[in-house]
Amino acid sequence: MKSLLRYFILFIGLILAGCSSDKVKVGLLIHSLDKERWQSDQKYFIESVNELGGKVLVAVADNDDQKQLQQAQDLLKRKIRTLVIIPVNQYSAAEIVDLAHNHSVPVISYDRLINNSRVDYYVSTDNIKIGELQAQYMTQLVPKGNYALIGGSEYDNNSRMLFLGQMNILQPYIERGEINLVYRKFTKYWSEDEGYQMAKECLAQNNNQINAIIAGNDAIAYGVLRALKENGLEKKVAVAGMDADLRNVREIVKGNQVMTVYKPIKTMASTAAEIAVKLARGEEIDGCNTRVSNGKRLVPSVLLEALPVNKDNIEQTVIAEGYLKAQDVYQ
Repeated sequence: MKSLLRYFILFIGLILAGCSSDKVKVGLLIHSLDKERWQSDQKYFIESVNELGGKVLVAVADNDDQKQLQQAQDLLKRKIRTLVIIPVNQYSAAEIVDLAHNHSVPVISYDRLINNSRVDYYVSTDNIKIGELQAQYMTQLVPKGNYALIGGSEYDNNSRMLFLGQMNILQPYIERGEINLVYRKFTKYWSEDEGYQMAKECLAQNNNQINAIIAGNDAIAYGVLRALKENGLEKKVAVAGMDADLRNVREIVKGNQVMTVYKPIKTMASTAAEIAVKLARGEEIDGCNTRVSNGKRLVPSVLLEALPVNKDNIEQTVIAEGYLKAQDVYQ
């Protein structure tokens, strides 16, 4: 009887040990939570990893790349098995990739591709396509006139991809003399205040003669809207953004912003979570639909489709996707 009891206890112990080993630790480094969309990314990612039987250790760098490096070191000491990074700086974050690899920890670059590194996987949207979506919508609405481009962070490769997409559409109009690109600058932090300051500068330099402004994201676009309002130009200048932030979608309803672009955040986060957990368990990765060069290697990537959002399709896009609620949008 004692022998049977001993084997039973051993059996239960092995089961519990197996369950414990399945609870793999996944590190998530977030550049900042200063925009509402990043809070959604974090929420969906953690939920997905938990559903897959893993555990997420999160660190937020507050847009400080050296702080993010230290946080990576801390997470690696806590024996994470995979590291997912939304980098503060897509160039200096290569040091984090090297550090993780020195600990035999694979790295997923999330939303922003880490350049000049041997990052293992990349999960994002096609940012060139997003730039094209912005410019296509704008040129249909405003086929002639003075255009301004206020881009995202100069430290973020996504900003350049958006610009390339915008110029793919705008260049023929510029060559025909139908569109004049009178202002083009990149911000440092994708911030509302930068959008406001640059819009003021743009308006002053062009005597308020601006017909369209394409902003790198909705925070920048919201700053642009503030500057336009101060100059009595609400609804007189077409403004585009990206991220489908709630307050910007409300501005679209009011007619102050003409469009934004919604990234399928829940799908992005769950995709990254699935790859992260599989890597942690040593399982095969499938579903990567392309490879993207980061200057050092062709990174296996999953690039998801984004959706243009305007006044006519809010209910069919961000509300149908469950990203925003109708009662919040139409208050």
